[in-house]
Amino acid sequence: MTSKPERLLDQIGWRILTAFQENARMSFSDLGRRVGLSAPAVADRVRRMEDAGIITGYRVALAPEKLGYSIIAVIRVSAPEENCARLGTLVRGLSGVLESNRVTGTDRLVVKVAVPSVAHLDNIVNQLSRYGTATAAIVLSSRSNALGRPMEARDGRPRKN
Repeated sequence: MTSKPERLLDQIGWRILTAFQENARMSFSDLGRRVGLSAPAVADRVRRMEDAGIITGYRVALAPEKLGYSIIAVIRVSAPEENCARLGTLVRGLSGVLESNRVTGTDRLVVKVAVPSVAHLDNIVNQLSRYGTATAAIVLSSRSNALGRPMEARDGRPRKN
């Protein structure tokens, strides 16, 4: 029986998710101590979150520069609608693509890449430019945040902007 996601996302559920985003290799014993549950209770909660599709996987965070990818860049691509399918196919086959997002606005696609050199970046930009206008920006520094609990109004319902 699959648990409803809302029931799993109580205060303890969010504490489990926050802890796992910081260290997905944390043992159930350590996680239990951190959130105030026994290891078996935490393991059951995590299994139910996996079954409900809240936790979709566990990943390794790599240091691109240690692997020879000294340049991280974000490439925006503005392209006509008729080129989007071919652009998507191209991006799926490109080496070094870390992330690809189809977006709204004047751009059609935003791609994050890791490359060993400016020449490699130039090659990717040239390939993308066959289908539209590609603009690259080299990342100077970066940080990411764990996904936290959505902001809620006092009555417990999600806030509307």
